[in-house]
Amino acid sequence: MIDKEHPLPITRQCTILNLSRSGIYYTPVPISDGDRELMRIIDEIHLEEPYLGSGGIKSILKRRAYTAGRIHVRALMRKMGIEAVYKKPRLSKPHPGHKVYPYLLRGLDILEANQVWCSDITYLPMAKGFCCLVAIMDWASRKVLSWRASNTLDVSFCMEALEEALMKYGRPDIFNTDQGSQFTSDAFTDILLHNNIRISMDGRNRWRDNIFIERLWETVKYEEVYLKAYESITHARKELEKYFDRYNTRRPHQGLNHRTPDEVYFCTLPKIRDAV
Repeated sequence: MIDKEHPLPITRQCTILNLSRSGIYYTPVPISDGDRELMRIIDEIHLEEPYLGSGGIKSILKRRAYTAGRIHVRALMRKMGIEAVYKKPRLSKPHPGHKVYPYLLRGLDILEANQVWCSDITYLPMAKGFCCLVAIMDWASRKVLSWRASNTLDVSFCMEALEEALMKYGRPDIFNTDQGSQFTSDAFTDILLHNNIRISMDGRNRWRDNIFIERLWETVKYEEVYLKAYESITHARKELEKYFDRYNTRRPHQGLNHRTPDEVYFCTLPKIRDAV
């Protein structure tokens, strides 16, 4: 909004737009190397014990010889978008003005591909900073249909992932997410409604309602992210592309009777099953 090259003085531009000059001249302070390391360890602890709040995480950090006060830990957790499970252990946060849809999966037998899709967002540490990852997953097969990595939490990267999944794999009967603002936004839900997809959302504080994609995050981080220090978001995207290809096509899952997600997905598609 402010044009520093414009002949009109910045002071006058701020007055017209009712903006504070301090915000215009403010230069963001980069995250220190020490805080990046703390955020990486906090993320690991949160995956292992998601019920811990800032106090519990501070205690574990101390046992691991990391010095950080509870207020500092809480600030880093807020920056990462994680909280203890009794609050809400998801990166996305609810928006008070958005419509929330009921949870539709309780008691439902989900045995076919494209019966239910689900989605979530998680934080990924990098060598310098962090990024956010969204994935669209088929519930029955655990196949990752599409994904996007972004350095912002704008809804656009979630919409891109959804539109790619719909273009490549058709549409599900039900789409399940948490109550995060990205997923409750009109821009996102309008895509689902336009495609006649029923919308399901987890209950407040019920992170296990979307348990399969929560398990995906644990798998991705321990098998891929924590083994590498992504130099940039471009590097992260390149490595994640290779990982998700391996995850879908070559990695057997114990929960799928040691079959791959691709094998389960394509053999349980209704049109293929009915043709046999």
